[in-house]
Amino acid sequence: MMALTADTSSYTCGYCNNKFTKEKTLAVHVCEQKRRALAKTEKHVILGFDTFQRFYKRAQPNNPQDKNYEDFSKSPYYNAFVKFGSFVSNVNPLYPERFIDWVVSSGVKLDHWCRDELYDQYVFDLIRKESVETALERSISHMLSWANDNNAQWNHYFHYVSLSRACYDIKDGKISPWIVLNSASGKAMLQKFSDEQLGHVQKIIDPPFWTSKFKKLPADAELVKQVVKESNI
Repeated sequence: MMALTADTSSYTCGYCNNKFTKEKTLAVHVCEQKRRALAKTEKHVILGFDTFQRFYKRAQPNNPQDKNYEDFSKSPYYNAFVKFGSFVSNVNPLYPERFIDWVVSSGVKLDHWCRDELYDQYVFDLIRKESVETALERSISHMLSWANDNNAQWNHYFHYVSLSRACYDIKDGKISPWIVLNSASGKAMLQKFSDEQLGHVQKIIDPPFWTSKFKKLPADAELVKQVVKESNI
C-alpha cells in the first residue's frame, strides 16, 4: 500500500484515507496505522509480531497461510501483543522463543501474559524438567558473564557475588539448583541469605524436591559434583 497519494485538489493518507490540502501537512500526519507501520522494525514490535504469528499457527493449525505484518497491524489485539513484546524485551527471559511458545500454549488470557508470576511459573517448570547438561551450561555461562562484568574469576561466583544479585539469579533461573546445592560454596552462600532473600528463592531451591531428584538421578548428580571439583567452584 502506498503511504502517500495525491490528486489535483488534496493529498490522501494511504493508511487512513484522510485528505489534506497541503503535502507538508500529510508528511507530518501520523495516524494509528501509519504509526504501526513506522514501528515495524522496533524490537518489542518484532517480538509482538512473532508471538502473534505463533499464536495463530497454534490456534489455526489447518491454515497454511502465515499472518503478515499488515494482518498484525490491523488486529484488534495489536497493542496487547506489542505490550507482551515489551515485556519479553525487558525481562530477557531464559530461552525467549521457548518462553513465547510456553505462554502461547499456556491457556492464560492474553491480558495476563505480562504478569511477573507467569514468568516465575515458566522458570519453575523449566528448571525442574531440563537436563542437567543444560542447567550446567547455562549456570556456568552466567558465571562467566558475571566474572567478565566484575573483573573476577568465574569460579569465585559463590564467594564474591552480591547476595542480592545471587538471589535474583537463582530466582530467575540463571543459576540452577543443580550447581548451588551440589557445591559447598553454593550452600555456604545460601547460609548468608536473609530470611527475605530465602523467601524469594524458596520455591526454586526447594531442598526436599532437589534432594529427591539427586537420589533418583545419581549419575547426573555425580556429573555436577565432578564439574564442581574440577572447576574448583
